Amino acid sequence: MLRVAPVTLIGKDVRLEPLTLEHWDGLWNAAQDERIWTYMTSNIRTKEDMLRFIQTALDNQAKGTELPFTIIDQRNNQVIGSTRFLNISPKDSGLEIGFTWLTPSVWKTAANTECKYLLLKHCFETLGCIRVQLKTDLRNRNSQRAIIRIGGVQEGILRNHMIIQDGYVRDTVFFSIVQSEWAGVKEKLIHILGQNTRI
Repeated sequence: MLRVAPVTLIGKDVRLEPLTLEHWDGLWNAAQDERIWTYMTSNIRTKEDMLRFIQTALDNQAKGTELPFTIIDQRNNQVIGSTRFLNISPKDSGLEIGFTWLTPSVWKTAANTECKYLLLKHCFETLGCIRVQLKTDLRNRNSQRAIIRIGGVQEGILRNHMIIQDGYVRDTVFFSIVQSEWAGVKEKLIHILGQNTRI
């Protein structure tokens, strides 16, 4: 049985802190570029949208279905985005990593890869997950390539899976990493992060 509780995960470039209302201003500042929301299920257009985003995440955390994080840049202590555990299934020892967004200034850097490393390491080595799921919009080729690059295995496509912002009917690509694959995925992630270059 998974026991998912708030935790701070610290890497070289990023720090993942449990999301709180105190992060509101930093998240709002990081969320200003419209490109962030192109493939997301919601769109942050106003300060009220950001407040709802945070409150909904915290409500779901209270229900035990999600655990949201704020992503902090270790170099300057600035908020650069958010990510979370969702679809938490204690009975099945599994969960999903998702709802990840980052401010464009850290796109193509190690930030997202290190986030995934910290989260996956916590899932498999601390929580004892047997399966971690990731999913993305079928149109989001960059996200699919990034998931495959770190070792995610594509499982399939759910057609007309969800209605997202502005009424778009989204097809969703599902990926997973299972417990027996973690050692190899960990090695790959450590190698990528050790290259110390923009990726």
